[in-house]
Amino acid sequence: MKKLLSLIVALMMVLGIAASAGAITIGFSQIGQESDWRTANTDSVLAAVEAAGWEMVYSDAQQKQENQVQALRNFISQGVDYILFTGVVSTGWDEVLKEVNEAEIPLILLDRMPEQSTLDAIDYAAAFGGDFVEEGRRMAYWTANYVEKIGKADEELNVVILEGTTGADAATGRQEGIMEVLANYPNLKVIASQTGNFTRAEGQAVMESFLKAHDKIDILLAHNDDMALGAIESIKAAGKDPGEDIIIVGCDAPKTAFDAIIAGDMNATIECTPLYGPFVVAALEKLIAGEAMDKTLIHPEEGAFDAEGGIVYSADGRVTEKAADKIGERLY
Repeated sequence: MKKLLSLIVALMMVLGIAASAGAITIGFSQIGQESDWRTANTDSVLAAVEAAGWEMVYSDAQQKQENQVQALRNFISQGVDYILFTGVVSTGWDEVLKEVNEAEIPLILLDRMPEQSTLDAIDYAAAFGGDFVEEGRRMAYWTANYVEKIGKADEELNVVILEGTTGADAATGRQEGIMEVLANYPNLKVIASQTGNFTRAEGQAVMESFLKAHDKIDILLAHNDDMALGAIESIKAAGKDPGEDIIIVGCDAPKTAFDAIIAGDMNATIECTPLYGPFVVAALEKLIAGEAMDKTLIHPEEGAFDAEGGIVYSADGRVTEKAADKIGERLY
C-alpha cells in the first residue's frame, strides 16, 4: 500500500512538473497608469489573458523608458513565451527589441508603435493600435463642424492644444492630424500648444498657464481626455464656463469624458478604444497554434461622441451621421 501511495505521489509530481512546463507565460510591459484610458487598456488585457488560462507577468513602467527596457530584459531572463509591449515613446528601442528577437520570443505590439526604422529592423508577430493621425483629424473636423453649427464660422477663434507625451506616437500623430485639418480653417488660430504628458494634473497646470498668458481662448483641443478634465478645473477656477466660454474637445472616450459631456463641461471626445484584450487573445491563440499573423497595423473601428450621441465619419471627415451609440452607456 505504501509503495502504491509513493507511486501515486511520484506520478502526481511528474504530472505537475509537466503541466508547469507546458503552461503559457506572457510578459506585458505597460507604460503606466497615467490615464483612465490606460487603466481600462491594462484591465482589458489582463482580464482576457486570465480568462484564457495563461500566466501573466505584468510590469508597470510608471512612464519611464528605462523601466521598460529593464522589464523586457527581465522577461527574456525569465524565459516567457510571448511578450506584449506598449512603448512610452517611439524611439530608443532598437537594442532591447533585437535582444527579444535573439531570444526568439514572439513580440506583439500594442497601442503605441516604435518608429518605422525600428519596425523595419525587428521581427514582431502582430501589432494593434489606434489611427492617431485620423483621431487628430476627427478632433479638428468635429471642432470646425461645431463652430459652423453655432454660427461662428466667420469669426477668428483662438485655439490652444494640450499635447501628449513628447515623442509618443499618439501625441505626434494626433498633433499632425489636428494641424493638417486646421490648415483649411484660417479662422481657427492656434495660439499655444504644449505637452501635458497625457495626465490630468499636468493638463490642469498647463491650462492654468495658458489662461494667464492669453486673454482670449475660445477652443481647447486635448490629445487625451484626462488632460481635458484637468484643464476644466483650471477653467472653472478662472471663473469661466467650460463647454460654453471655451469649447473643449478631447480624445480617447472613456466614461469620465462622457460624464463631463453630459454635465456640459466638455463638448466632444474622439474614440480610441482601450479594449485590446480580445484582439490580443485571438492573436496569441493563432501564434500558439502555429499560424502566421499579418504584420499590418490593425486599427479597431472607432468614431466620435458629443452630447447628441455617436458620430460616424465619412472618408473625407466632413460629412457625419448620428450612430445608434448612446453616450451614457460607456462602461470604461
